[in-house]
Amino acid sequence: MTTTPPVTLDDVRDAAARLKGVAHRTPVLRSRTLDALAGAEVFLKCENFQRVGAFKFRGAYNAASRLTPEQLSRGVAAYSSGNHAQAVALAARELGTTAVIVMPEDAPPSKRAATAGYGAEIVTYDRYTEDRVAIGEALAAERGLALIPPYEHPHVMAGQGTAALELLEEVGELDALLTPVGGGGLMAGSATAAKGLHPGIRTVGVEPEAGDDTKRSLEAGRRVSIPVPRTIADGQALHTPGELTFSVNTRLLDEVVLVTDDEIRDAMRFAFERLKIVVEPSGATPLAALLTGRAGTLPPRVGVVISGGNIDAGRFAELCGGATP
Repeated sequence: MTTTPPVTLDDVRDAAARLKGVAHRTPVLRSRTLDALAGAEVFLKCENFQRVGAFKFRGAYNAASRLTPEQLSRGVAAYSSGNHAQAVALAARELGTTAVIVMPEDAPPSKRAATAGYGAEIVTYDRYTEDRVAIGEALAAERGLALIPPYEHPHVMAGQGTAALELLEEVGELDALLTPVGGGGLMAGSATAAKGLHPGIRTVGVEPEAGDDTKRSLEAGRRVSIPVPRTIADGQALHTPGELTFSVNTRLLDEVVLVTDDEIRDAMRFAFERLKIVVEPSGATPLAALLTGRAGTLPPRVGVVISGGNIDAGRFAELCGGATP
């Protein structure tokens, strides 16, 4: 008995057509220094240059744009630590509707300010003692809002996969693709696009060491939960993979590797000093895996999704201050 996957290559292609002229086609960055350190040709898909500063706009807009006029008239809701919050807020504004966003009290101030700046109403919660999914679902039901989750949605996953689709269209076939893993939506969409185009490509997810829920889940063969992780990679501070995303990643994700917070800091500093780009902690995890060798011996051509660059100047200086070792 076969089960239809929640997202397919055709879904990703359809999302790409819907996003054309709305989302940015982000640049692919090369660096001879990085190539030498990694021992491979590395192609960085820089989603830190995407609208709202992260890949999340792709999935949020793809999902929101498919709502009926009646649903849009009532508004949308979401829960997020920051990037999806901004993405849904901007997508709602683009589509002429309103957004209510559930955000943790300790969300980065810059992400909260940007979300409010796009016109969203913000409802806060304590990420260590309260359940954001339950809060978001209750709020949406009470107000009659369409809930757009950060990863547990086929249209969200398909939208996120357009980043990898663009990368492969631009640079051709790759031997491996490294992607950050949080809830798993970016990885699921990326792996769907990559394996759909090039079945032999190796897909590698990267998690912070303190937030290894996907790695543990893949090893156990089922979704497992961990305590809410305390890591500088706030976009990956999740306790369990999504059900839909895990169903995709358990089929298409070849490996998950872990990096420490210190290694993430070093990768952020390297990106700033040598690549001249600002990358937030979650976006830097696959770069950290390359620089530390945690991704193992690399094949000749490697793609990396730099998922975002949303970090304020004070926090960036706090994390990256000091000389490069």
